[in-house]
Amino acid sequence: MTTNADPLEIQKFSELAHRWWDPTSEFRPLHEINPLRLEWINALAPLAGKNVIDIGCGGGVLSEAMARKGAKVTGIDLSEKALKVADLHSLESSVEVRYKRIAAEDMAAEEPGQFDVVTCMEMLEHVPDPAAIVKAAATLVKPGGRLFFSTLNRNFKSYLFAVIGAEYVLRMLPRGTHDYAKFITPAELSQFVREAALVVDSLKGLTYNPLTKIYSLNNDTDVNYMVACTKPL
Repeated sequence: MTTNADPLEIQKFSELAHRWWDPTSEFRPLHEINPLRLEWINALAPLAGKNVIDIGCGGGVLSEAMARKGAKVTGIDLSEKALKVADLHSLESSVEVRYKRIAAEDMAAEEPGQFDVVTCMEMLEHVPDPAAIVKAAATLVKPGGRLFFSTLNRNFKSYLFAVIGAEYVLRMLPRGTHDYAKFITPAELSQFVREAALVVDSLKGLTYNPLTKIYSLNNDTDVNYMVACTKPL
């Protein structure tokens, strides 16, 4: 198995796996941003009838949402506990998703060029070699297919908001959820994308207002941001 993974990161999310679908748990921010990112993805790459792979799917929050839009979804992750939770929830909700415990690089070797859409959300900042994940995603998608990545920018503001604010002040996330040194600037991610022979189409920011407690999509990429790409024909 490919080892582009941090065992401590896998363990951290595995220990929380049973709370993945609890909207009041540590995963509350994930549930609150999910409709926003889902509609952004669906607007750029209508999901109905598409073959989609969700890299780093965790408990399946985005995977199930995309399946509800009519996509045929495969979710992959390296946390066995998270995938068990995802499988169980899929059975309970009667939303069909194929889940598989496999690294993105290994999946790319097994099923190259098989997917219309590839998503990899809130994962790149948790792996040792994010560029390798982007390359694997590029291998998985068909020519002309769309890819979506999201991660955290690396600057003083993102440290203040995503680490100090979210983990210590507002306690929206468990302490230690994020390692600031692993945050990725849009320029760096764009470089990974170009090296994988992909084209950046769109860049979108995702911000949180602590007063209204509401997330919104906008052009502020200082903290959380998403990138849409295409694999040329």
